[in-house]
Amino acid sequence: MWQEQWQVGNRDRLLKHLADNADHQWDIVIAGGGITGAGIAREAARRGLKVLLVDRQDFAWGTSSRSSKMVHGGLRYIASGDIKTTMHSVSERERLMKEAPGLVDQMGYLMAHYKSGFPGPFVFNVLLRIYDFFAGKRYRKFHKRHDFENLSPLINEHDLLGGTQFADAVTDDSRLVIRVLREAQKDGATVINYVAVDSLIKEKGRVIGAQLKDAETGQLMSVNAKVVINATGAWGDELRGELTSERHIRPARGSHIVVPGWRLPVAQAYTAMHPDDKRPIFIFPWEGRTVIGTTDLDNGDIVNHEVAMTRNELEYLMAAVRFQFPKAELTEQDIISSWAGVRPLVSSGALNPSKEKRDHSIWNDNGLVTISGGKLTTFRLIALDVLQAAEAYLPGVDFSDSGADMFTQHEPATSLLKQLPDYLQKRIQGHYGMDSNRLLEQSNPDELDVIPGARALWAELRWSAGNEAIVHLDDLLLRRTRLGLLLENGGLIFEDKIKAICSEELGWSEQKWQQEVARYQSIWNTYYSIPQ
Repeated sequence: MWQEQWQVGNRDRLLKHLADNADHQWDIVIAGGGITGAGIAREAARRGLKVLLVDRQDFAWGTSSRSSKMVHGGLRYIASGDIKTTMHSVSERERLMKEAPGLVDQMGYLMAHYKSGFPGPFVFNVLLRIYDFFAGKRYRKFHKRHDFENLSPLINEHDLLGGTQFADAVTDDSRLVIRVLREAQKDGATVINYVAVDSLIKEKGRVIGAQLKDAETGQLMSVNAKVVINATGAWGDELRGELTSERHIRPARGSHIVVPGWRLPVAQAYTAMHPDDKRPIFIFPWEGRTVIGTTDLDNGDIVNHEVAMTRNELEYLMAAVRFQFPKAELTEQDIISSWAGVRPLVSSGALNPSKEKRDHSIWNDNGLVTISGGKLTTFRLIALDVLQAAEAYLPGVDFSDSGADMFTQHEPATSLLKQLPDYLQKRIQGHYGMDSNRLLEQSNPDELDVIPGARALWAELRWSAGNEAIVHLDDLLLRRTRLGLLLENGGLIFEDKIKAICSEELGWSEQKWQQEVARYQSIWNTYYSIPQ
């Protein structure tokens, strides 16, 4: 059954099945388990195609667990004249909020206006009129100085004119990927992490399959496919390089820092113009903490490992928050964690990555279809565009936009949910979708408590350990749950409790636990702590 595909031990069985059935013909093999690959798998599987999705790391490992967590239309795209991207993004934002409450939720935004500052209230509200028109709702509201100060008691008051309120949405990007992948599995897709598309199999110049490599054991296996889709994002030029010398992807790094909510209490997101370069910086509440981001810098060549925030980026973000909220007197000692992700921008030769368009591009190379660029918000539309580009290899399949829901609606187990406060009921249903009932049915009564410092329940940690394709400790703490970002020491302040759950659900021995802790601490200290 699809529900058990990710349970402990099933990964090995899936790989053995692949190795023993090398002659099986897949319709689509997808390389990349981020939000784009997940969306493609979901839309292809619902149309009855035989879909195999693999990722050489964990699901959402690359960019889709390290975004700015925003499902937004992109106001700056209006300003740059890219009306189509904004229109599609706002429409998809509204769709996701409707379909997945508790996972994609409306978040208020505030923009402070200062004397001689840009954009001024008039210009900004003109942009918001268009924004609200696309949404079919009025979210915008201007607050005079006195009212704005009441909303923002720590705000920089020097030359303050007032502020504008509007709306977008916020999500847990990694959980969004998992929910979409679960939908793909329900419709028959096979989805495996830590398996790479090591190389392409070609016949007379035409891609007819792929050689896979188990990243854990090194085992190689071949699979046949009518089309291979390269959804590896910022790494897309690597696989495409087997067929062409063209290079189009411009990896751009965006970094963030996380501080306790009580040190910088914000009930809504703030769009703050950086005092040095006038770039917009976001300061927003997320999972009970406050996040400050993002930078936008060329990352250069990337290989198969994570990226980290630099010292200069840390100081840049701290300068922005000190300018916008001087009364908070935030210091580096307040920082709990950091994260950096790489955006897969499509290069147009712009002077800096902030000037590149965020729209996606697709390349069709004789059996390999590559997708890069685009926004988290529009992943559904991107998936349909990719499948339409692959139509020549999949004749007779209708990939037009039927408007069908992305997520299957399910009946919640009301009696179990009633044990939880309303906000946790909404969270569980949003984060786990079709798995919500099973999560609650299998949970220990004493684990329906919130993990101190986070929003997750201990029951969520246990569910993920046993049912969500956990291979390493960082999968559990950094992506399935977000304890590694939200808690001190990457969550290992609760090492004994986490160890007990991993031992019971994953069967990890003392030796295996020590190996995983050492691996996790190395990753966290290198990529998620404060750069020295």
